[in-house]
Amino acid sequence: MAVVIHPSAIVEEGAVLGQDVEIGPWCRVGSEVRLGDRCKLASHVILEGPTIIGSDNIFYPFVSVGQRSQDLKYLGEPTHLLIGDANTFREFVTVHRATSKGGVTRIGSHCHFLAYSHIAHDCIVGNHVILSNNGTLAGHVVVHDHAGLGGLTAVHQFCRLGTHAFTGGCSKIVQDVPPFMIADGNPASIPGINKTGLERKGFTLETIHAIHEAHRILYRGGLNTSQAIARLETEFPNVPEIATLIDFIKNSTRGIIRRSQSGA
Repeated sequence: MAVVIHPSAIVEEGAVLGQDVEIGPWCRVGSEVRLGDRCKLASHVILEGPTIIGSDNIFYPFVSVGQRSQDLKYLGEPTHLLIGDANTFREFVTVHRATSKGGVTRIGSHCHFLAYSHIAHDCIVGNHVILSNNGTLAGHVVVHDHAGLGGLTAVHQFCRLGTHAFTGGCSKIVQDVPPFMIADGNPASIPGINKTGLERKGFTLETIHAIHEAHRILYRGGLNTSQAIARLETEFPNVPEIATLIDFIKNSTRGIIRRSQSGA
């Protein structure tokens, strides 16, 4: 199938389109956009650049991708956006390029971004990530593989969400969410592990039990973070998921959320 461009769409000179691309009515593709094979733009989609987009991405109506950073420090320097393969961008999703010269906003593959979700400048989003409706990432946020945001979640600048972490709806995230945990509330606490998500991803009962025990040590054991890490290292020396959790905590610059429940 050849490239299909609706007569009302605008594809600027210099844009590079892959094979079997479909561009619907009233879309605009900027001159510094590279669009991979089999991508589909439904209607009223705006793609600006410098932006490189992989294959099999679907953009629903009124998506805006690759616009300049909203950061007031941005002065028009050349910045970039990189998007992987097989992502879905639902209605009114916005994704912005980086702020600093040569900087990159990066999105992986097989992600699902629901209506009105927002990915700000300099974010790094992994693979198989889901942002529910109105999920919002401020600048420089890092979201690891298989993490998910509940609807109306707001994530503060420079925070990280660990792999397989999940946030409840309307949560306010101002520190890092450790891998495999649920964060919920305003401000968010960590009431437990993402058990349902882990089961759906095929984690064994033994691994889920180890992660549950790690949560108990971190959040119910009356220990400070350093003490909790030392105990985790001692009790789970050969569990890769616990090693991932420990490494995430050790590399946190904002600190992890330490509240175990609202008011605690």
